[in-house]
Amino acid sequence: MRIGIVSDTHGHVLNALAAVRLLEELDVAALLHCGDIGTPEIPPLFQAWPTHYVFGNCDYEEDELRQAIQKVPGHVCHERMGTIELGGRQIAIIHSDDRWKFLETVRSNKFDLVVYGHTHIAKEEKVGRTLVLNPGALYRSNPHSFAVVDLDTMAAEIISC
Repeated sequence: MRIGIVSDTHGHVLNALAAVRLLEELDVAALLHCGDIGTPEIPPLFQAWPTHYVFGNCDYEEDELRQAIQKVPGHVCHERMGTIELGGRQIAIIHSDDRWKFLETVRSNKFDLVVYGHTHIAKEEKVGRTLVLNPGALYRSNPHSFAVVDLDTMAAEIISC
């Protein structure tokens, strides 16, 4: 099972659409959004996939965003942090602006994968058994990027768009 990970769209529809076009070609089964969604226009762009969202520090209108997420079938809002199981893997989704909560999550050794945003910098590292992955950002980064993870092999790829 392959999943897509995006973060920090900050409401930029054109950047999100560029990622969607690439994701359509990459055979992903689900999508995770690591926060700073920005505007209610973003969730409908990812309607092709079951999508899990968390809020980031720049998601000021949480009620409006929550409603937009809930309107799209198969989309789930996890508020500030989500824990899910996909492809037999335990996954945490967090924005990482709460540095202590982020570090606690990474160091807990409870997860196969922790995905996060906030820094706008793509990064992949292993902490114990946990793959810790920032897909980069679809706004205010050069290049814009997202990630794809193969949950069978736990191989991650950062993709520029």
